[in-house]
Amino acid sequence: MGQKRAFDEIWGHGGIDDPRAEFAALSDWLRETPSGELERRLQAAESTFRQLGITFAVYGEQEASERIIPFDLVPRIFLADEWARLSEGLIQRVQAINAFIRDIYGQREILKAGILPPELIFQNDQFRTEVAGIRPPHGISAHICGIDLVRTGPDEFFVLEDNARTPSGVSYMLENREAMLRLCPELFREFRVAAVDSYPDMLHETMRSVAPPGRESKPLCVVLTPGHFNSAYYEHSFLADSMGVELVEPADLIVDDDIVWMRTIAGLERVDVIYRRVDDDFLDPLVFRPDSMLGVPGIMAAYRAGNVTLINAPGNGIADDKAIYSYMPEIVRFYTGHDAKLPNVETYRCREPEARKYVLDNMGELVVKLVDGSGGYGMLVGPASTKDEIAEFRKAVEAEPNRYIAQPTLALSTIPTLTEKGLAPRHVDFRPFVLTGGSGKPQVVPGGLTRVALREGSLVVNSSQGGGTKDSFVLMPDAQQSQSQNSAGESQSQSQG
Repeated sequence: MGQKRAFDEIWGHGGIDDPRAEFAALSDWLRETPSGELERRLQAAESTFRQLGITFAVYGEQEASERIIPFDLVPRIFLADEWARLSEGLIQRVQAINAFIRDIYGQREILKAGILPPELIFQNDQFRTEVAGIRPPHGISAHICGIDLVRTGPDEFFVLEDNARTPSGVSYMLENREAMLRLCPELFREFRVAAVDSYPDMLHETMRSVAPPGRESKPLCVVLTPGHFNSAYYEHSFLADSMGVELVEPADLIVDDDIVWMRTIAGLERVDVIYRRVDDDFLDPLVFRPDSMLGVPGIMAAYRAGNVTLINAPGNGIADDKAIYSYMPEIVRFYTGHDAKLPNVETYRCREPEARKYVLDNMGELVVKLVDGSGGYGMLVGPASTKDEIAEFRKAVEAEPNRYIAQPTLALSTIPTLTEKGLAPRHVDFRPFVLTGGSGKPQVVPGGLTRVALREGSLVVNSSQGGGTKDSFVLMPDAQQSQSQNSAGESQSQSQG
């Protein structure tokens, strides 16, 4: 956090008795609701999540490998005008990401223009030569994007990273809202909150809209999971059930004559659109890793032939790479003709000598990340690290500088959070979800996944590193002027869609 005190999104720089004007009602609710009652509701939510099996896997640990992501009752709230600005920036960024992926596996105009160094693409493990020359149905590769945002002030939002491979967390967004509606209905009488429960319908429509040519009228859509041992299996099952489509494992699919078929008790059925939650490496043993037991042999041939749509497309990892991220302002400008509406966090590319020297000299003050890291792993938060940890990371950067980037340690915004010692500010980030269907026009879901660092002072929000989640309220456009005038019935209907 440095010397600057973090901006609290509810309290501003005041406290529970001096909140930001727009959130006085929420601050009153926190002050007037007995702490014992808040704790009771929190336990009720956790009990429900446990019964539903909403867990995530912690790999490498023998005990408690399946855990519930901690949930906090104090919601994050976005004002309508804030959300409008964010949505514009998200739409622009996702359009640029789709254009970039299409170009980099096609004509590579951005390389011809000298915007990116070619070695950043061709020497990148996330660049899949196997995908080069394939044009996905309708030209869309990143159908589902999760763009991670951080906030440092009232009007200061930054993109922290892009997720265009298999962004997870949407099931928590939906379940968190269900819990809040049930446990804290009074908040939905106070605030008119945009609905999120239409997400499964939006996702299903997105899938149907990108069906291969000739299969648009009644496409068969499925969700492909690697199986119940996967850390996000609950989400795979939840989304398939919510959309009313089949959840399939690789053994349920077979490819014949470049067409994908699903085995059923009534015989084979042709599959048109696959929302796949299997990583590229394991997707097709005939093309990627030959030892994969999680893939569908021949699925890439069907994809190349244009007979099946894969959501998200193979090869998207190049857009998630943190070295590519550092060029996103230039990428957005190249493909949209305008400056990025959502700025990046300042980023130092360790592959460049001058930047590398700065990072090595100031590692104790920076956040250093692997370009292909995720989940909070492969990352050093300098101010929170020991001398030995910094020294170890310095050796790694010196040995393989191309694999690392570094960023300043931001004073991430906080939100009041229930702790063992009562309400206290905790740092948060935010993952909104953006869907792009056959029309090419992205849709921003009016909500998202707020992740919270539950450890005091921690900036690491990942669930695998001890983080939790909150519901994210997006207020309706007129809500800021007339929050208290809404009836309970109206609020509930708005919230439940």
